[in-house]
Amino acid sequence: MFGKLLFLFILVPFIEISLLIKLGSVIGFWPTLLIQVVTGILGASLARLQGLLVWGKIQAELQVGRVPAEDMLNGVLIFAAGIVLMTPGLLTDLVGFALLLPPTRNIFKRWLRRQFDSRINRGNGGFIRPF
Repeated sequence: MFGKLLFLFILVPFIEISLLIKLGSVIGFWPTLLIQVVTGILGASLARLQGLLVWGKIQAELQVGRVPAEDMLNGVLIFAAGIVLMTPGLLTDLVGFALLLPPTRNIFKRWLRRQFDSRINRGNGGFIRPF
């Protein structure tokens, strides 16, 4: 777990900064900044739209008495996409947009479901007993 956190908090920002510096040297500072602003605005708009659509599906499922498990996973992934899109960087923007698009989000959803299933099958649901 420590290795994954180390990767997330040190290596990913290093890669992002390197990519932004390289892009800035190729196309210039202002176009690079404009790309970051546009992807942030576009990403926030798409995350809001996708989030509202999923929220409507969750409400519809609950009204007919079904557990909206699939839509809850969609909601979690859309929320993660919104968070990732708020961070500056090209790599994180690509991941964020991939999480927002339903076809690629389904790939992440299948992976996440496999992770949940394997933890449950091992008897490790990720919960800590208080006593």
